[in-house]
Amino acid sequence: MSRISIVTGANQGLGYALAEGLAHRASADDVVYLTGRDAGRVDEAAAKIDHPAIRTHVLDVRDGDAVAGFAAQLAERHGGVDAVFSNAAARLSPGAANSEQVVPFVETNNLGTTHILRSFLPVLRPGGALLIVASSFGTLRQLPPHLHSRFEGRSLEEVDATMLAWRDAVVNGTAGAEGWPDWINIPSKVGQVAAVRAVAAQRREADAASGTLIAAVCPGLIDTDASRPWFADMSGAASPAEGAKPLLDLALGARRPEYYGELVQFGRVLRWL
Repeated sequence: MSRISIVTGANQGLGYALAEGLAHRASADDVVYLTGRDAGRVDEAAAKIDHPAIRTHVLDVRDGDAVAGFAAQLAERHGGVDAVFSNAAARLSPGAANSEQVVPFVETNNLGTTHILRSFLPVLRPGGALLIVASSFGTLRQLPPHLHSRFEGRSLEEVDATMLAWRDAVVNGTAGAEGWPDWINIPSKVGQVAAVRAVAAQRREADAASGTLIAAVCPGLIDTDASRPWFADMSGAASPAEGAKPLLDLALGARRPEYYGELVQFGRVLRWL
């Protein structure tokens, strides 16, 4: 059976490297869907990779109906999917106010994540992998203890509600008084990992039996246009191709049960608490 893979936010940076890496590891009948919001940039990225496994699809992960429609389309066309890399992310600008950035940030990074989980887990074939690209900031230790209960043991719907309430608090200027970190990347990443944990808690037994993997992943510091404005010294950053390799190995390699439902970086589980 051919392997069907999807990468969101794949027209540049890590997403592009993931799509390219999947193509280079593809067998003759495998298919890799390179997706992004802008049709022109998606086509340019596919042309640059120039591999017969690559197909393109314009997808805005903020649009839940579009994500659901794409998943249904692939289920009908291929009978399911085998590897999903949820990588689409909105950028943050150091000079812009949090209140101006948090709405598109949550829509893409958090609601986009839960749209992917809701739509693609039902069509993920046994033995497949769905990985959410997050970061090492996605653990509860990054938040004050009084906020932990908003994420611990929650359903996917409750995680969404928490992120929307936090978004509104940032817009209204009350997030600081509630104890939220000033850097909005931290609560957002915690929300992504909490979403993974929510669905993993429901599926753990069945997925263990079938060898299916759901996890959040941290690729470390990657030298991309999105990360450069935040770091004065990028000499220690990995290239997108270097950052993609351990993620590809995780998705396509042998299953390790300890990774299931966790945040994984370089083969090591970053503990939730």
